[in-house]
Amino acid sequence: MRDAPRTIVIVGAGFSGTAVAINLLRLAGERPLRVTLVDRADAARGVAYARRQYPYLLNVPAGRMSATSAEPTDFLTFAQRRLPGTTAEDFLPRELYGDYLESTLGAAELAAPPHVRLERIRGQVSSIERAADVSPIHVRLADGRGLTADEVVLALGNPAPARLPGSEALWSCPRYIEDPWSVPPSFLPGETVLVVGTGLTMADIVLAGSEASPSAKIHAISRHGLVPPAQTAFRHTHIEGDARALLRSASLSMRQLFRVVRTLSQDMESRGGDWREAITLARTLAPTLWQRMPIRERCRFLRHARCYWDIHRHRLPDRTHTALEQLRRHGKLQVHAGRLRGFQLVGRRIRVDWCVRGTERISTLWVDRVVNCTGPDYDVRRSRDPLLRSLLSQGLAVADTLGLGLRTTAQSALVDSRGSASNRLFYVGPMLRAHHWETTAVQELREYAERLARHLLAPRLTVAQPERLARLTLR
Repeated sequence: MRDAPRTIVIVGAGFSGTAVAINLLRLAGERPLRVTLVDRADAARGVAYARRQYPYLLNVPAGRMSATSAEPTDFLTFAQRRLPGTTAEDFLPRELYGDYLESTLGAAELAAPPHVRLERIRGQVSSIERAADVSPIHVRLADGRGLTADEVVLALGNPAPARLPGSEALWSCPRYIEDPWSVPPSFLPGETVLVVGTGLTMADIVLAGSEASPSAKIHAISRHGLVPPAQTAFRHTHIEGDARALLRSASLSMRQLFRVVRTLSQDMESRGGDWREAITLARTLAPTLWQRMPIRERCRFLRHARCYWDIHRHRLPDRTHTALEQLRRHGKLQVHAGRLRGFQLVGRRIRVDWCVRGTERISTLWVDRVVNCTGPDYDVRRSRDPLLRSLLSQGLAVADTLGLGLRTTAQSALVDSRGSASNRLFYVGPMLRAHHWETTAVQELREYAERLARHLLAPRLTVAQPERLARLTLR
């Protein structure tokens, strides 16, 4: 008699969840296996690659967007079949990337042996329960349905933005958009809009809103007023000894690490290279650098340098950057550096009090609409998501002390409130940054997804007991 199938439930079917499912289907052995993908939306798309009216662009060139590390040009080949003439340096529509993920998942499903099955479920997981480490896991959906799993992979994607300070007066106002991806904003002709945040989300929302309503006037504000620069191509080179110098400096201080990166950048340019190669090297080593950095230095980085890393690490397609600059030149977009002090509804308008950076002088903006584009809030202690709140309240998951996500092991297992690593509950996605720092781009996430799939399918002679925190590769 054939064994009962082992069931792995993946909660979330955006890039990370889909990538784990693809790898499980491709790597499955002889034992019966059922892979269940659960998501509120279509599998393989999630929020990032959903079908939308505005053609949002990927922020990474096509040649670096393959979902598998074994085939680096896989997405480029797919895109060239759809859009002949596409090059590796082109920035393509996100919807097309969703098509690619759907196609790749479908191909993996068709190629899987008969004893390996993929199941897609539309719904929202509200809680996960388990009575003991050796018992099955019960997955509860918001509509009352239940699933039983041997292992669960949380692939929850980016969380919603944090609520804006002083925004309580706006919470019931339809002209306050708290999460622009769950409720895409629609600008009206001639209205004045405040966009809070000046990063990638701001660029997307401003361009989509301006195309729909060219007469809208937009203000964007953030603490530093930094807008990501444009992506440009550069030639990769190599300097002997770079990695050793960076790794040594990380264990000393953030200041020393910055000094080494600056020296490497200058060295690159003096040899006719590009300073961004030093940033690429630092990004490649980011998990090791982050883990070697003392906690106090991580705090200093987050407080003083994170915003500068973010804008240089996450840049805009040239077309997007050019369109933003054109709006600024024509006075349709103004970017401010400062701190918000409060909001007040006055009739049909919104009064916004804020301080220019470096001053305590209150300035006032009168706007018709406010859009929260501050980006994902990775501090799960503030999360309003019922699943995360359930996991935290049961002690099945623990928030990172720096507010960067969930505590996990090197194998992506959740660490519980006792300091033990689960052998049944796993996480893959951007909140791995608590342990690895760089975990938001496809190039990083695909490696974590592949590694987790191999770990889940590795032979197990016995049911492993949870490791104690002292044995984790976790600091």
